[in-house]
Order: sequence, then C-alpha cells, then structure tokens
Amino acid sequence: VVLCLLAADEDDDRDVALQIHFTLIQAFCCENDIDILRVSNPGRLAELLLLGADPGGAGAAQPPDLHCVLVTNPHASKWKDPALSQLICFCRESRYMDQWVPVINLPER
Repeated sequence: VVLCLLAADEDDDRDVALQIHFTLIQAFCCENDIDILRVSNPGRLAELLLLGADPGGAGAAQPPDLHCVLVTNPHASKWKDPALSQLICFCRESRYMDQWVPVINLPER
C-alpha cells in the first residue's frame, strides 16, 4: 500500500465513529510510511473509481463504502508510475508545510 484515501463529506464530519476510524487508520499509515489524502466528496470519488457504474442503481443492494480506499503499486519502485509519483510528491510537500493530511476537493460534474 502506497496511498490511503479517506473520503468524507460535511455530514460525515459529525460521525464520531467514522472520525475514530479515520484516526486509527491515519496512525497506522504514519507508522508504516503510507501517504494519506482526504477527499471531500465521497460520492464523486465513487463515480470516478467505479468508472461510471451506477453505485446506487437498481441492481445494487447497497452503495459501496468508499470512506477508506487503499492504493497499491504493482511496480517495485514508487517512481515508475508518473501519476502516483506526483501524488506522493504532493503529500510530501504538504507535510513540509505542516499539513499532515492534505485535502483534495473533488467538484461535482
């Protein structure tokens, strides 16, 4: 695992259990040198990750829980994937500016 996405919207910010869950995940990621990004729009993240599939459609029993998404890298080196290397650089630059968990705001379509 090279990256952890924690997705929550304003309603989720009031969910104490989810915030405890996020705190434990962040502690684990920090101990294991895994970069973390917060994403502000879990619905939009679901659209992007499910490649246009209707997560709440008629065939779905319940929408998938994408509050925590772990990204793995199939390459031996983190730097072989240019998009992943840009994300890792963004996370490191954010830490240098004392923003330990940077936030990405995903706009609606």
